[in-house]
Parts: sequence; C-alpha cells; structure tokens
Amino acid sequence: MAEATAAAPPLGLWTKLNYGLGATAAGVAYAALSGAVLQYYLNQVMRLPAILVGTAIMISLAADAVVDPLLGQWSDNFRSRWGRRHPFMYASAILASASFYGLWHAPQSLSGLGLLAYVLLLLVLVRISVSLFDVPNNALAPELAPDYDQRTVLSSFRFFFFVFGLASMSYLLNGVFLRKDATHPLGLLNREGYAQFGLVGALVILATILASSLGTHDRIPHLHRPPQRHVTLAQTFGEIIATLTNPSLVALLVAGVVGGAAAGMQGGLDYYFYTHLWGLAPGQLAALLPVASLGSVIAVFAAPPLSRRFGKKRTMIGLFSGSTLAGLTPMSLRLFDLMPPNGAPLTFAILLLTAVVVGTLAIMGYIIIASMVADVVEDNAVRTGVRSEGLLFATNGLVPKFTAGIGAFFAGLLVTLVHFPTHAVQGSVPAELMRRLILLYLPTYAVLVAASIAVLALYRIDRHTHEHNLERLKEMATLGVVDEPPEAEPPQTGPLAAEPGAAASA
Repeated sequence: MAEATAAAPPLGLWTKLNYGLGATAAGVAYAALSGAVLQYYLNQVMRLPAILVGTAIMISLAADAVVDPLLGQWSDNFRSRWGRRHPFMYASAILASASFYGLWHAPQSLSGLGLLAYVLLLLVLVRISVSLFDVPNNALAPELAPDYDQRTVLSSFRFFFFVFGLASMSYLLNGVFLRKDATHPLGLLNREGYAQFGLVGALVILATILASSLGTHDRIPHLHRPPQRHVTLAQTFGEIIATLTNPSLVALLVAGVVGGAAAGMQGGLDYYFYTHLWGLAPGQLAALLPVASLGSVIAVFAAPPLSRRFGKKRTMIGLFSGSTLAGLTPMSLRLFDLMPPNGAPLTFAILLLTAVVVGTLAIMGYIIIASMVADVVEDNAVRTGVRSEGLLFATNGLVPKFTAGIGAFFAGLLVTLVHFPTHAVQGSVPAELMRRLILLYLPTYAVLVAASIAVLALYRIDRHTHEHNLERLKEMATLGVVDEPPEAEPPQTGPLAAEPGAAASA
C-alpha cells in the first residue's frame, strides 16, 4: 500500500517559481538541439552532409525514445529519503552540463565519419541526461497541483521559464557569439562562437537544475510515496502498456507526433528562410526570438482564464489553428509578390509581429496541452490503480524530441531535393531555388497541422471527467494496488463542446 504523506501546505508563489525555473535548462537544450541551430551548424559549419545530419538526429532521438519511458517508470516506483523524483534531478546536473559542453567542443582533428560518430554519441548523452531532470521535474506537476485549473497555472510558470531559457540563449548565440566581424562576414559560420555558446549553456543548465531541485526540496514530505512492490519484468511492461494505451493519452501523442513533425521541419528550415529568403542580418535574427518571447509573458496570464472559460481542448484547438494561419501568411504573401522587398523596415516589422503572434498562441497551446497530460494521471490511476506521472510525462516529452528529429530529417530532405549549396553566403542563393523550397514546405506543413488538430478532437477528459476521477480515487482503498476498473465510463462531452461548468467559472 502507498504510504501516507503529510498534508501539503498551499502552493505558494515561491514554489511555483522554483518549479518553473527548472524548465530553463530544457529551454537551453532546446535552443541548441532544435533543427534551426543544430542542422545549420552541423551542415554549414562542420560540413557534414545534410542528410547525414538529419539521420544522426533521428538516431539520437530513437535512443531517447527507449530510455525516457523506462526512466519515467523507474522514477514512478523509486523510493528514497528524498522521494521519487529529486534524486534523479540532482544527478542530472553534472551529467547534462558536461555533455552539453562536449557537444559544441568537438576536437578539431575530427572530420567525416569520425566527427559524425562523435556528434551522435554526444547527442545521445545530452538528450538522456537532460531527460534525467526533465522527466521527474515534469512529473511533479500533478502532485503539486491536483486541481483542474491550478495545474494550468503551474504549467504556465514552467513554459515561461522554458521560453526564457530558449530566448535568452538564442539571443546570446545570434547577437553575441555569432555576430559578424571582419573574419566572419556571416557570423552564423563562426565555429568558435558556437563553442562559446556551449560553455555558457552548460553553466546555465548546471545552475538552474540545482536551483530548481533545491527550491522544491521542501515539498518532498507532501508528495506521493509508492508502495513497496516486487514486480516482474513482465508486470512492468504490462503497466507501461496499460498506461500508454489510455485513449486520451493516445490522442495527445498521435496529434503531437503529426503536429510536432511540422514544427520540427519548420525549426530545421528557419535559418535557411530567415537568412536566404528574407535576408535578415545576424542582429535582426538576434532580436527576433527575444521579442517573440514576449508571448510567454502574455501566455502565463492568458492561458489559465481562457482554459477556464472555454475548456482545455476547445481552447487549445483554436490556439493552434490561429498560430498556423498566422505563421504561414508572410511566406504565402511572398509567393505572390505581396510582401515588401528585403531590407525594407516594414518587412522586418511584419516578421517580428508574426513571430510574436505565433509564439503567443503556440505557447498558450503548449501550456494547456501540458495541463491536459496532467489530467491523464488521475484518469489512468482510476483505470490501473497506479500513479504513473513519470511514465506519462516521459512519453509525452518524447513527442517534441522525436518529432524534432523527424522534422529535421524532412528539413534535410527538402534542402537536398532543391540542391541547396553547402556553406552558402547570404545573397548567393538564387531566388528560384528558395521559391522551390517554399512550394515544397507550405503544403506539407499545412497538411500535417490540420491532421494534428483533427486527432486532438478525440481527447476525452473534460472538467466533469476529471472531478469524477478525483472522487473515484478517494473511494479506492489505496493507489498502491490494482483496483477494479470503474463500472461505467464517466460522462463525456462532444469533441468540441465547451466543458461543463466552464462558462460558470468565467
């Protein structure tokens, strides 16, 4: 049986800030491992063929896909005087920072297959060591905030710091380390700048992981302690399968894979478009993401009330639809020669406004999705009798990683199909080549996002279902033994219907 825990005090602002702070490390890792940076760096700077770069990223993510769910399952059942999650979080600090540093400091003597092997090894180490913190830290959210709406607030703090880490490191990379000079007329090709970025990023990862872990350490006595169980390997995999086949989780995962592939492809081509389609200078690139990150501040305050008013699923579908429409507009206008010329102040202003709108809507959507995953925890516990926060968030966390790899692969494929030149200097790429790249990119992206939104409509947990699950869990003798499944499914609403009680709470 699960051991009793002390009554938890109210979740204060200080705890929310400390919890969210840990996502800064994930933001730093994302800034580095997203296709926009890694694909360009390995292909254009290190001169590895684009198709090999995409393949290496996919292989590293496949390894992560095996390790992360096992890590989540391990942390769900781990017992120690520091609870289930914190030992993993502390252990990740040195491992994540050291491997991140190594990724950007490949020996100068390496090239070809030797360099590819080094990059692949470090990519695997970075992803797994960052997951060693990120999976347990994510899994804390449902326990820290059991309430249906409060966990959306907690998710907002996490995404704010994630975007803060992402935007800050992206600004440093483009505005400081990769600024052009006499030696590097295109700063994006400065290998030493990437090495400096690796050093600073490693230090930020180390500091924020330790600060977040220490800042939530006092909540350990109030967190769930799993029962002492002796389970076979077959039982372990049985629990994993039962958890991962939850219908609402399956809807989130499938939608995430399809939509994430589109986002990963976009990320892998961003530098190509910003540099060679729009002709942005490094200073403009440096300003673009930090200004766009203002959306994270707006999202922290806007996502919770919208979620309460319209329901999580309905709000999230609307946000992603709007984000996609806004994001594809400037490129579509360029195809019809309706955008101002490159270099005009209005061009950069339009791109900047688009980035702010897209970023705000997308971040709000991601905040709500994280809250929806948290709601699966209780739904799954009712079905299986076991709390599996770590496994659930590990699996969901794989989606952006794996789909970034799929997107990077397709980005590399599109670059290869149009015969994009290696080590291309800004202004040297023909306009017709960029036009062909756009014509391949736009319809692929639109179809993937539309399919993702259609699948999201199948998510089944609303406010009424969540409250039913909480009541059902109170009736169960313990969460440490398998309970009989409920006699009847809780009432469901239509795919796009507002959640019961949502309007009343507005």
